[in-house]
Amino acid sequence: MMPSGRRILPWRRSPRRVAIEIQELVSYYRDRHPSVSTELIERSFAVAEEAHRGQKRVSGDQYIRHPVAVATIVAKLGLDDATVAAALLHDTVEDTDMTLDDIREHFGDDVASMVDGVTKLDRLNYQTREQQQAASVRKMMVAVAQDLRVLIIKLADRLHNLRTLAVMPEFKQQNIARETLDVYAPLAHRLGMQGVKQQLEDLAFAAFEPRRYAEIDEMVHQRSPERDKYLAQLMQLIDTQLTEMGVKAELQGRPKHLWSIYEKMVVKGRPFDEIFDLVGIRVLVADVKDCYAALGCVHAIWRPVHGRFKDYIAMPKFNLYQSLHTTVVGMQGKALEVQIRTHDMHARAEHGVAAHWQYKKGGSSSQDMAWLSRIIDWEQDTSDPAEFMENLKIDLDTDEVYVFTPKGKVIELPVGATPVDFAYSIHTEVGHTCVGSKVNGKLVPIDTRLVSGDMVEILTSKNEGAGPSRDWLRFVASRRATHRIKQWYLRERRSDAIEHGKEDLIQALRREGLPARRLLKDRDNILTLVVAHLHYSDNQSMFAAIGEGHQSAMSVAARFAKELRGVRSNQQLPSTSHLRNSSLEQRLTSYGGGVHVEGLDDILVRLSQCCMPVPPDEIVGYVTRGRGVSVHRADCANAVELVEGKSERLIEVEWNAEHGGSFSAIIMVYAIDRAGLLRDVGDVLAEHTLSIIRSQTTTGTDRIANMSFEFELADVSQLDSVLSSVFAIQGVFDAHRVMPGRGSQISSQIRSHFN
Repeated sequence: MMPSGRRILPWRRSPRRVAIEIQELVSYYRDRHPSVSTELIERSFAVAEEAHRGQKRVSGDQYIRHPVAVATIVAKLGLDDATVAAALLHDTVEDTDMTLDDIREHFGDDVASMVDGVTKLDRLNYQTREQQQAASVRKMMVAVAQDLRVLIIKLADRLHNLRTLAVMPEFKQQNIARETLDVYAPLAHRLGMQGVKQQLEDLAFAAFEPRRYAEIDEMVHQRSPERDKYLAQLMQLIDTQLTEMGVKAELQGRPKHLWSIYEKMVVKGRPFDEIFDLVGIRVLVADVKDCYAALGCVHAIWRPVHGRFKDYIAMPKFNLYQSLHTTVVGMQGKALEVQIRTHDMHARAEHGVAAHWQYKKGGSSSQDMAWLSRIIDWEQDTSDPAEFMENLKIDLDTDEVYVFTPKGKVIELPVGATPVDFAYSIHTEVGHTCVGSKVNGKLVPIDTRLVSGDMVEILTSKNEGAGPSRDWLRFVASRRATHRIKQWYLRERRSDAIEHGKEDLIQALRREGLPARRLLKDRDNILTLVVAHLHYSDNQSMFAAIGEGHQSAMSVAARFAKELRGVRSNQQLPSTSHLRNSSLEQRLTSYGGGVHVEGLDDILVRLSQCCMPVPPDEIVGYVTRGRGVSVHRADCANAVELVEGKSERLIEVEWNAEHGGSFSAIIMVYAIDRAGLLRDVGDVLAEHTLSIIRSQTTTGTDRIANMSFEFELADVSQLDSVLSSVFAIQGVFDAHRVMPGRGSQISSQIRSHFN
């Protein structure tokens, strides 16, 4: 039976009214996706509006305006409804009570994963804003490897923040602008989003250098009428010639990019008139054959400049950019730059990956981004977020060359790359076993600089023990090659050091008349006690320290003898619970065993923190009330007061030759600041298996880096090895041990007191 009421057919229903706040957003989305429902977008707006209700931005605007503006930018780029929904919700987890589980429950895993990717990490987990910022960027890049839409949302978020930056304090404007120019604008360039990149750069330029921005803007404005007239004449001439050839084309003048003008003036030292007079024209045609026809037309009108033609249609850039570039000598003898591309190529050049992302078909442009894979390799190899951030900035600022494998695969490498870089980009083992190379069919040295278009073949060794040369570090250009070579040497050197250290310890134990093999098999738990007492993580680390000369085999053997005597006298193994105390208590315990007090046994001995003595420093003891003997360096400034005021409490002390514990020392390092400096110093300290207690680094306006490190070591002779290794680092011009509390005339006064 038919129902009595009249049925309303779907196409006769009244359309649902869209909230006024997102009408513009929905309009842009429907322009690109006319047949797709906007229900997800409307629902995500309702949730975001409710979550942000009552919140306001620094400008006083309702907070919801920001996510709506970000989503509008994303919609203009033509992305799908899930991305627009994620843009509307991108701040809810960070700034409201909503959780990722809430978003996942109501909007699905796709939207939730994008929101998670753009959510900053909790500030409470990091000591400084810079550490939190670096860790958040690292987290975002890991998410980008899975889904490039995360980065597109973040770029839209940064773009709107820059548009509303004027209400922020000046120091925040400077920080945001600097980060934009260092990280986000280069990332937009990597994605091929030139329109977004140029907006980010110009807005950041206005905040970072407002005076210079205003000056360049005024100069451009003053010269524009004359330049526009000249440009119109050129475009009319080209259009006439193309029409005669039957090529339908749209001609545009190149937009004026103020940051680009500023960069050329500052970096290349070129005058403004020379830069601004360089005229640019863009020719848009229907298909690829018309591109080459238009190129022939331009070259027929004006003489091309030798070496200034680039065919990015046949060989696209790393960000999938395609176009023909040529420079000709135009009217009045002025250089004219011409770009020729199809309308589709132009859309891709302006919007990058957003212009050709096929979400519904499961496409993934991230697979075509070699630089993104390289970044994720660093993320896996680098534990420090700050180091990852530094590497990211360097890579984003590096140009590329494109070379071919013998099978025709295109490999992207940084400018200045060599066949060794190429080998490591293929596979780590190919790099390790590289012994030669052919470029374009000819044998060449492995330090040859590659250029775009080279066909490279790597010759490898079949020997089982083949490995890289340390000299390769002088000419490789890629971070991957540098890291893999250093990693190989650390592993190989450590393996050799462990073997040699174990042999040296066995010889030292035998000289002490001890059962070496039995002790090293740890049947009586003595090896574990010795390793713990010397503050090593395991026995392999102790063997490595002996093999590398950082620990004396004789002192370790003496420690074995001491522990063995304790076991035999007590007929039981000593408790190891005391080894689980805090690091400070461990250091105090080892200090007491490191100093001998003349005529006294079983007395508490502490090394003074005001001067931090280390064997074999000249030392003096001072009997305190209730805290045993405090040991000072003989040249400590506090010691002279003890001599003058309470000399009767001074007591002779000396270092215990059998002591195998650790002591604290501080070094200062002065160097010319550069990228990777802190990492290189940290690598040296790690190679010496030092336990760093604290560190501090500052860099002044003169670009001189001042670095201090406090760490534990067994003997001051170990410090000489550390300082010599630090001195060998590029840029370091001074490195020395800090002697806290050092005074003049002190040593002589103390010596005269005891004499």
